[in-house]
Amino acid sequence: MNIGAAAQASGLPVKTIRYYEEIGLVTPARAGNGYRDFGNGEVDRLRFLAQARSLGFSLEECRRLVALYSDDGRASREVRQVAQGHLDTVRVRIAELRALEATLEGLIERCPGDDSPHCAILDQLTSRETGG
Repeated sequence: MNIGAAAQASGLPVKTIRYYEEIGLVTPARAGNGYRDFGNGEVDRLRFLAQARSLGFSLEECRRLVALYSDDGRASREVRQVAQGHLDTVRVRIAELRALEATLEGLIERCPGDDSPHCAILDQLTSRETGG
């Protein structure tokens, strides 16, 4: 199938599929006319990548997962390690977002939100100090 049909079947934009080909995540065959020719295996791989990306896996993590998926001799421990590493990264990011949330809540609480020109939010944004 052509790239448009592969995009529809996988749920990925054509531009993303081209990028994945450029970085070696997919390698569709080429028809006699030079057009990409995606088989069922490549479309399955595109769906796999779409799912992995929807879970927030990085492109390098996706590359590793695709390699493991393609390796019949893989050990599930390796797949688990990739997923655990990603989960650890997600947890760090959640902690960072919670700290950001607390900072923003504090700034919003200190801003009167009335007709006066004083605003703790603007004061913080123009401060030379970092953090809240």
